[in-house]
Amino acid sequence: MEPTSSTLLWGGRFTESMNDLMVIFNESLPFDKALHKADIEGSITFAKALFQLNLLSQDELNSIISGLQAVEKEWKEGTFVIKPNVDEDIHTANERRLAELIGSSIAGKLHTGRSRNEQIATDMRIWVREQLAGLSIVMKEVLRTCASRAKSEIDVLMPGYTHFQRAQPIRFSHWLLSHATYIIGDLQRLEGIKERVNCCPLGVGALAGNPFGIDRSFLAKDLGFSSIHPNSLAAVADRDFVAEVLQWSSLLMVHLSRLSEDLIIYSTAEFGFVRVADAYSTGSSLMPQKKNPDSLELIRGKAGRVMGQASGFLSTLKSLPTAYNKDIQESVEPLLDCVKTVSHCLRIIRGVLDTLKVDSKKMRSALTADMLATDVADYLVLKGVPFRQTHHAAGAVVRKAEEAGVSISELGLQDLKQISPHFENDIVEVFDFERSVEKRSAEGGTCRKSVQTQIAMIEALLSGN
Repeated sequence: MEPTSSTLLWGGRFTESMNDLMVIFNESLPFDKALHKADIEGSITFAKALFQLNLLSQDELNSIISGLQAVEKEWKEGTFVIKPNVDEDIHTANERRLAELIGSSIAGKLHTGRSRNEQIATDMRIWVREQLAGLSIVMKEVLRTCASRAKSEIDVLMPGYTHFQRAQPIRFSHWLLSHATYIIGDLQRLEGIKERVNCCPLGVGALAGNPFGIDRSFLAKDLGFSSIHPNSLAAVADRDFVAEVLQWSSLLMVHLSRLSEDLIIYSTAEFGFVRVADAYSTGSSLMPQKKNPDSLELIRGKAGRVMGQASGFLSTLKSLPTAYNKDIQESVEPLLDCVKTVSHCLRIIRGVLDTLKVDSKKMRSALTADMLATDVADYLVLKGVPFRQTHHAAGAVVRKAEEAGVSISELGLQDLKQISPHFENDIVEVFDFERSVEKRSAEGGTCRKSVQTQIAMIEALLSGN
């Protein structure tokens, strides 16, 4: 069907048909149909507000509500028939179908005093509010998995790395909880975004406000919003909540990407610390022996996708004049795609962590005595030697061992005394990885008690205490 002035919501002042490509270029229904439920909810509430103003009769209100519910039922069941070149966006499609069901004389009253500018702003906030609540649940599931694995594998020791070089022994649980800590921060930031998203723009018209004195407090309350957008010009153009969601998602994806990178490295044959389950791996079409951690590689790759959406959308926003401009339509697709991507990545990483096989023997065998060089320095500190001197002395111990082709734990006491007279027979006690880990007993350290405290903090967070 050709779009004409009679089939377009805004066609009254036009005399010529739209260019065929322009029709496609302008349409947003292919993606904003995802907002169908939110659009129906907003329209039902708006109809109730019109009834309060005596702009709809009770019978008209009942017809509109039952008609909109029937339209939503069609969307839900997949029977809604889209009319190409007519259904420009989700608002047009729903109103067109409503008119077919209850008649245009009644359906035509629904848009009284309302603009699609406020509709889309409302729909997006309702939709993303629900999506963010779902993401919060999945993030908590990831944290629950981290806490559970940390508790069950608290005895596993592994090398800790800085500059991607072996540094000091740590607990595997401590490594896992370091990533959980980032996700906790993401969860806390999400709560702030959820509050700012939950602000109602409905009832402001196209830009200047509603001319019929519509009750915006009722609109907000009926739709579950916690506040009312205070300025009509800003309300229709405000996509800061989209920018916030995209930026928040970018940081979350950075954290998931870093966790994925560690696991990719640790799963290589060169490390062999962990094995990713078959359920989250793929193979090679040429090399039969290959088992690739594609789940983690895709998370790492999709981090760039989400960050690109955030950067791109900010570039769209930066030069827009006041109030609504069609550029803002470009906020919908990035938001929809970003939320889907983040949701998938969170669910995948949870599955990877839940099914991950940890090789404690491989991790333990990767621990070497030179990783206890700091413990040697600390030993001398307890003998009364200033740390700057102990640091040099411990460095000399490492150098002497390298020259002799042995481990620092294999140097004799006389060799050590040549470096510092403060070395005594009890130096042998230092060369114990478990002891080294347990010495890191300050809050936040890698000792057992500290790790258990971190686990308890996550469990308390998840239980709401």
